[in-house]
Amino acid sequence: MAYEIPVTQARAELADLINRVVYGGERVVVTRHGKPLVALVSAADLQLLEELGRPAGDAEEEQVISTVSAVRPAASAPGERRRFGIAAEHRDPAAGDRRPGREG
Repeated sequence: MAYEIPVTQARAELADLINRVVYGGERVVVTRHGKPLVALVSAADLQLLEELGRPAGDAEEEQVISTVSAVRPAASAPGERRRFGIAAEHRDPAAGDRRPGREG
């Protein structure tokens, strides 16, 4: 169970709270109007929390990458350029720059 303390009192007792967390192994929850605002935890606890959060983040990132890599370029519908007045088009970067004087 964490030790709760109002933010105004926490300001006055910050050094003591840090000692309680570091040396006493306590977790301190700072509250405002009775609602949790922040928590003071040891660096070791923070590292554990970050490690617990990593696998889920990595899995989500992999899912996004696989989703994006599955997207295929689609051709424009016939007459779409004329209808919407599109003046630019996407070209595959592998095709190179085809502007006059920039062939390469």
